[in-house]
This record gives sequence, C-alpha cells and structure tokens, in this order.
Amino acid sequence: MLKRDYILRLIREFAEALELVMRQNVGKQREEIRMMYDRYVGPYSLYHTCTMRDVMESFARFPQEERAERMEMLAELYYAEAGLTAGQGGDELLQRAFALFDFIDRHDKTYSLSRRAKMADIQKRLEAAAAGNAPNR
Repeated sequence: MLKRDYILRLIREFAEALELVMRQNVGKQREEIRMMYDRYVGPYSLYHTCTMRDVMESFARFPQEERAERMEMLAELYYAEAGLTAGQGGDELLQRAFALFDFIDRHDKTYSLSRRAKMADIQKRLEAAAAGNAPNR
C-alpha cells in the first residue's frame, strides 16, 4: 500500500511539473525537460542514444509495480520534447513515445483516454511528416 501511495504521489508530482514546464519559454522548456528525465526515469543521454530494446530493458531496475508508470512518464517526456524538436529528431521522439504508449496500452490494466488521444495524435503527426505535409506539431 505504501509503495502504491508513493508512485501515485510521484505521478501527480510529475504531471504538475511537466505542466509547469510546458508554460515556460522554449529554451527553458528544453532545459527543464532534460532535468525531468534525470529525476523521474534516468539519464537524458541514455534515453536519447540507446535503442528501444535498451529503453525497455532499463525499466527492470524499477520495482514491478512502478514500471508501467515510469514508462508512461518517459513516453510523456518524449511526447513533450517532440513538440519542441523539428524534423527527423522530433519524429524519432514521437516514434519512441508511441512505442511506449502502445506497450503500456497493451499490457497495463488501466485504460486511459488521454493515452489513446496522444497515440492518435502521434500517428497523425507522423503520417503528415511522412507525406511532407506538415512539421511534427
């Protein structure tokens, strides 16, 4: 019960912090998002250089009851950062976010309308980028 309370507080804290970050200017957003990687999921440099297989394996260091929530935090960070990154880099972040959201959607017992909406948005943005119709946001 205490572990569940901890992760729920952590999720709430994460959501509030991300919301505050997204209200700042773009330069400050990038810096704050990098710090959020380090604080909530792990080294920023790791999650931007490793393969998705390595990303998934990295979650083994978290207790089982926290993994889906930590994955969702990382997906949210990828998603937020993709909105600040144009071109191929933004598309790659969107693909990473989608892969995590999709994994969570298929394996977690909790249905999330917000997650499904983000997945639909990601698909739409990636399709538009592939067609050369629009930037990734």
